[in-house]
Order: sequence, then C-alpha cells, then structure tokens
Amino acid sequence: MKEKILPGMFLAAGLTLIPLLAASQVNAAGQVDKKLYPYAPSLLNYEKSGAPFTPPEACADCHPSQYEEWTGSVHALAFQDPVYQGELNKAVKAVGHDIARQCEGCHSPAGVVTGEVKGPGLAGLSPMALAGVSCDVCHSIKDHTGWQTPYHQPENGSIVLSPGKDAPEGPVLTKYGPYKGGEECGGGFHECVEQPLHKTTELCAGCHQVHHFETHTPLESTYREWKDSPYAVKGIGCQDCHMVAAETFVRSADTFKKPERSEYRHYFNGANFLLYHLAEQAALKAGNKELAANAANKFSMAVARLKAAAELEVKPVYRDGRLCELRVRVHNRRAGHNLPTSLTNVRQIWLELTVTDAQGKAVMSTGTVSPTGELPEEARLFNSDGMGEGFHFAIDPWKVIAFSRHDTIPPRGYRDVHYGVSAPAEGGPLKVVARLRYRQAEQKVAHALLAAVPKDMDLKAIYGLEALPELPVVDMATAELSVASRQ
Repeated sequence: MKEKILPGMFLAAGLTLIPLLAASQVNAAGQVDKKLYPYAPSLLNYEKSGAPFTPPEACADCHPSQYEEWTGSVHALAFQDPVYQGELNKAVKAVGHDIARQCEGCHSPAGVVTGEVKGPGLAGLSPMALAGVSCDVCHSIKDHTGWQTPYHQPENGSIVLSPGKDAPEGPVLTKYGPYKGGEECGGGFHECVEQPLHKTTELCAGCHQVHHFETHTPLESTYREWKDSPYAVKGIGCQDCHMVAAETFVRSADTFKKPERSEYRHYFNGANFLLYHLAEQAALKAGNKELAANAANKFSMAVARLKAAAELEVKPVYRDGRLCELRVRVHNRRAGHNLPTSLTNVRQIWLELTVTDAQGKAVMSTGTVSPTGELPEEARLFNSDGMGEGFHFAIDPWKVIAFSRHDTIPPRGYRDVHYGVSAPAEGGPLKVVARLRYRQAEQKVAHALLAAVPKDMDLKAIYGLEALPELPVVDMATAELSVASRQ
C-alpha cells in the first residue's frame, strides 16, 4: 500500500485567486499582460494555496486501473520525451528560457507553476514535475481562459490550475471531474467537484492549440481543425476518440455516437508511436518487463488508430483509349482533425506508388524511402511548410511565424494526387501498389533533436541506444489493383 499524503500534513498558505480577465487586457500588439499571465508565453494560471499537487503514485491507491492506463501514455511521458527535451534544449539556446517556458507550460504544468522546472533536463526534479501531464494536472483544472487570449480561444496552456484550497482546518485537496461524485468520493483524501468542462474539447484545447510566442499565429491547430469539422457539429470531441479503445474510436468516428461512460479510459492514445517505442526500450533497459509490455500495448494501439484513420482509392484515367494517368485519392476517414495534425511542418505523411508491367518490370516508382531514411524530392507529402521573417523556409517552432503551404487532409475530406503513366507499347495489365506512409519527422530532423538532448539524458544509459535510431514508419493504408493499359 502506497503512503498517502493527507491534506492536514501541509502548512496553510495565502490563497491567490485568479482575477476575472477581460479581452481588453490584451494589448493591440497581441502580447499578453504578464500580471494576468505570470508564466507567459505559457498562458497558465494558478490558484495557489497550501494544497500541493498530488503525485500520480498516490492516485494509484484508489484508482489502480486509471493509473495503469495513464502510465506509459504520451501524457505521462510528455516531459521526459527525448525528442521534446532535444527541441526544448535547442529553443533555450536559441531564444532563451523565458520564451521556451511556453513549451514547459504544457509538458509539465505543475513543474512550471511550482517553479521546479527551470529549463531542459531531468536532473533534480521531483516525481511530480517529471510526471508531465499527470492525473492531478488534469483533475486540478478548474477553468480555462480561452476568451481572454489574444485569439479569444484556447491556446498555449490557457487553463486555470487549482489543486485545492485553504480552510480553517488546513489545506483541502480539490479534484475536478466530468461527473458528480457520490458521498464517498475522494475517500476523505480530497473533495470531488463536478466540472462540465471535463466533458468538452476545450479541456484539451489549451495545449493542443499552439500559437507563436510573439505573433500568436497558429503553429499547431488541432483544436481549430476539430472545431471546423463535422465531428464538432455532431458533438464528438477529443475524449470520444482518444480516451477509448481503438475499436470504440472507430465506432465514434463512423457513427458519431458518443461512448458509454464505462468505455472511457485514460490512454490518451494518438499517433505518437515513436514515444511508445522509446518508452518500451527504456523499460527493457531498466528491467521493468511490466512497463515495457504497457508501452508495447500502447504502441500497437497507436498503429491501429493510424491504420483506421485513412483510406486510399486508385482510379485509372484514359485518353484516346490509352492509360495516361493514375488518380490516387487519399481519404481522411476517421481523424477528427486534419491528417497530419500538431506540428504539421515536421510530421510526414506521404504516398509511395509503384507500377509494374506483366513481367514485373518497373514502369514507375515514387515515394520510396532511401537506405539513409530520406524521401525523394518528388514524393507527394501531406503536411505544411513553415516560414519565418523574410518569408524564408523555417522549421523550428520559435522561428515559424506563418506557413507558405498547407496541404493536410481535413476531417472526412480527401486530397487527390495525379500521376502520369506511360502505357507500355506491348499493352497488358499493370500492377499498381499505393501506400500511405507516416512517420513523425524527417529522419535528419529527428536525429538532430535526439542529438540535442540535455547532458543529463544519456540515450545509451536510458534507452540502450548505441546510435541514433531509424525512425519507424507505419503504413496507414494500402491499395493494390490491376489496371488495363488500354480500354
């Protein structure tokens, strides 16, 4: 039985209330008032009291299944993710910690508001800070300040954290959730407060809508993509797809039917299979077979979601009775946001197409990854290109202020790609194989980030990596067909 920390064990402190923020308190240049947002450019707010944040291990005593589901999740690993730590380290060196705090506000909210997290690296941090987006982070969200941000919508961690309150008998822990608790809720350890916000996409939006620290132009627009989608119209939110098993996600996306209460889980599962893969390696290196199995299961769930998200449709086009091109239609069947989403200028979804004749000879091939992990220049990518000052190409988040190209696929939408094909003179059928492939970054970008991890993160010691790994690639969808070279 893990030792519980009772509210009475903490010293009382003065209660700081968050003032009512007004839209007029954001200046014309789009910069936030740091008296109202003291952790800016992170837009966190914190109702500080004598009540501390509760480590996830303490929650496990009464909520073992939820703890197991959360463990090994992208939320649990949000701060310890080596790719994130490499990016954070680069950001601090480039623009300073004051700006890079925007990232920390979502990757370790409790660590930021308590002052523990002061930059990249893991050394010297408490389990609470290392726990990233922990149980208590989400269940201490009392409100959000979306309307008071420069874009008047959630962005950059615009949530109000309130882990508890001061009372005459001492600090009282307060936990917010989507349902009304019974008389025994909290077991005397904490109060239970029903918070309707926890049933809405706005709960997630603050950290899944990321704007540039200075210009406030959108860099990651997952929330806006959802808001403009049929899923928002039909009332299907983040929780209905990412807090359920893969088969329930498919049902939610196909039927627009919300899951039953008993079907929700704390997986927070999405497309970040690389993080699950690294977490499994770390667990195996540490000799924790149970945690390794947990991460491997979440990896499989992520791959299953990716494979369920998209479909390919290939159609031959003829002119004067001869095959002249192939139209490949890429459908976003089930993602409630664009494919890809998040850092769309880093993510890579692309088409690989091969065409062979009746003798197996290659007629055309495109989109094949080289032995060094690079894509050919002509590969058809579905992502974005960022640009910085002077409209030059930029990829680092602190440099990107706008986009020169957006070519992602909207929810329930599609993109068409046309490939010119010369029909062989001898005629005969052609075999066409189209694959939609996904990886979380270009190989050299991922290697650069992993190479930039802070000195206290030894990739060999933690993950057993002797060299920078080849990024895994998932085939989201495949279409094979035989096409006549003449009509």
